[in-house]
Amino acid sequence: MSDSKKKKPTLVADKRYAGRKARPTKSKTKPTKPKAKPAAKKRVRGAARRKSAAKRGGIIGFFTGIFRWILRLIWTITWRVSTVILLIIALAVGYTYLQLPNVDELLDGRARGSVTLLDRENDVFAWRGDQFGGAVTAETTSKHLKNAVIATEDKRFFKHFGVSPRGVASAVRINLREGRGPLSGHGGSTITQQTAKLLCLGVAFDKDQWDSEAAYVADCRRGSMARKIKEAIYAMAMEAKYSKDEILSIYLNRAYMGGGAYGAEAAAQRYFGKNAGQLNPAEGAMIAGLLTAPSTLSPTSNLKRSQDRAATVLRLMNDQDFLSDADTAKWQQNPATLSEAAQAKSGGYFADWVMSTGPEFFTKNTTEDVIISTTLDQRIQVATEEGLKWVFENKVREGSKAEAAIVVMSADGAVRAMVGGRKTKVSGAFNRAVQAKRQTGSAFKPFVYATALELGYSHIDTVLDAPYCLNIPGSGEWCPRNYTNKHYGNVSLEWALQNSLNVPAVKISEAVGRDNVRKVAGDFGIASDLKDTPALALGASESSLLEMTGAYAGILNGGSSVTPYGLIQLRLQGDSEPLMGSGGGIGERVISDGAARELVYMMQKVVSEGTGGRAKLPGWEVAGKTGTTSAAKDAWFIGFTADYVVGVWMGYDDNTPLSGVTGGGLPAEIWHQVMSRVTEGMTPRPLPDFVPKQKPTPLPEAQPNNRENVLEQLLKGLLGVN
Repeated sequence: MSDSKKKKPTLVADKRYAGRKARPTKSKTKPTKPKAKPAAKKRVRGAARRKSAAKRGGIIGFFTGIFRWILRLIWTITWRVSTVILLIIALAVGYTYLQLPNVDELLDGRARGSVTLLDRENDVFAWRGDQFGGAVTAETTSKHLKNAVIATEDKRFFKHFGVSPRGVASAVRINLREGRGPLSGHGGSTITQQTAKLLCLGVAFDKDQWDSEAAYVADCRRGSMARKIKEAIYAMAMEAKYSKDEILSIYLNRAYMGGGAYGAEAAAQRYFGKNAGQLNPAEGAMIAGLLTAPSTLSPTSNLKRSQDRAATVLRLMNDQDFLSDADTAKWQQNPATLSEAAQAKSGGYFADWVMSTGPEFFTKNTTEDVIISTTLDQRIQVATEEGLKWVFENKVREGSKAEAAIVVMSADGAVRAMVGGRKTKVSGAFNRAVQAKRQTGSAFKPFVYATALELGYSHIDTVLDAPYCLNIPGSGEWCPRNYTNKHYGNVSLEWALQNSLNVPAVKISEAVGRDNVRKVAGDFGIASDLKDTPALALGASESSLLEMTGAYAGILNGGSSVTPYGLIQLRLQGDSEPLMGSGGGIGERVISDGAARELVYMMQKVVSEGTGGRAKLPGWEVAGKTGTTSAAKDAWFIGFTADYVVGVWMGYDDNTPLSGVTGGGLPAEIWHQVMSRVTEGMTPRPLPDFVPKQKPTPLPEAQPNNRENVLEQLLKGLLGVN
């Protein structure tokens, strides 16, 4: 069969024209549209948007296009500038990172050292200078202190990279709301930033660049924008260099925590007498609470205010789940209290005085940590303060501005206690026991009688107490009078001292020679300028209470001079050998032992039978002397038992006369109250033994004296005539 019945294919002519394309044959199936490439898609969408914009209208489309172009330009500039800034910051952080030292070099950042003062039992009673108790770490310190610091200062400490944008934004908002500049007031600083500030961004103190350490610190604390940027860079470098615990360790060691204490260990020792690792939650909260205002909130300045702040810190610790509700309530109800040493603040007047007696390069300006052993007896110091307080609360009218000072020392000049004013819990205050120079009044008379006894005269020798005048060149006639405005005829030296008669004292002084009296008093330790006038015998010259008490100690110890001292030895912390020892103690003999014993006997009569009766101590032998100056501007009582010499002065700082007060009154009462407490529990010991001579029968003034007049005897003694 043939295939003729099949449809033959259509014949197509050959191309006749080279430039024309052949028409494609139509297909019954719809051809598949090829996928557009991404660039093509963008062109399509762009064309569509332009077409759409054209449809919306020419002017709107124009401005919309400009706006979009500006946004694209801003975005382009922003990300490029940001990239450059981030690169600069990264370079700055990297450079700072390379400059950071080992963490151990940053723990102690003090510019000067500390002074620790020990009492006679080697217990700490005071600190001075910049106290640093030793390095602690975040691992070795109490977890309660660590948690309290984080809860108070930077609750996101373990989450940020050194700077907290959220904290900065919050601080700026608060500052603006409170009407301050954005960087004034709240800083939003992290613990890392605060540590950077404590390190002064790595800049060390240079005395050629800053006038003082205070100026250096103020410069480190500046809050300018440039400073904040540097601080942030330094903080980020620290975060890269050190671990979180290392940064916290630096902070806990460098932060000032009030009371002269730098670092957690010093603060724990200063306030609680324990190591930083032993702090309980209340103590840790109190120390952490000091960081915002260490001087104002210091518990030695205001314990109640410090406890209130600690209660707030405990609440913050509870908010951060560092403490349970039960523990928070427990420690808020049982706030931290100060140790006994902390309650004494900085050692009061005694510590001030001891610091002034040592070389300044080891006390005031030390760059080392110094240990000073002292003569202080804290039991006696407390007794002294309590005795003074009792008298002012019970014997002095309310509102009185009168002041008082007390010195307690042993016979060798070792000062056991010192009070320089009614406010005993102070530091750096005017010390009336040492710095005040006041007229001594009749308290000076024992040195007049010491001179006479040394020249060979006796307590039973007599002198005529009668009206007596002297012509003073340039001043005219001067006539001393007794306090009672009476005269008693021939009286013994013993009786004249016992009743503090003025006329006999002046007569004896003139007879033995003022120069001799001045020499004896000066050799006993009264270094003040002693006036060369007849009024010398009546205490017209000025002296300090410390000098007078030391001079009386010389009488007690048998007639040898003493130099009052409080410093026993000074050494550097860690050294066993002292750099210096005591600068005081017993010196050269001034009067004989026999003369000293006789004078002690005469002064004992002052208390047992004379003007010092209010100083009596049941069961104890007491010797002393009262003193009241012209117009009662000063009142003194200085007395001693066999163990201690105690000097008391009372008066007004502006020399206002005391009302109804004499040396035998309130000063003797203060002496009695102090020594009653000091001698409590002690076994009485007798004063130096002296066998008195037979007392002659007093003769009427009108009868001839069957004994030579004492003035004639004294003159013979000076001339060496038998």
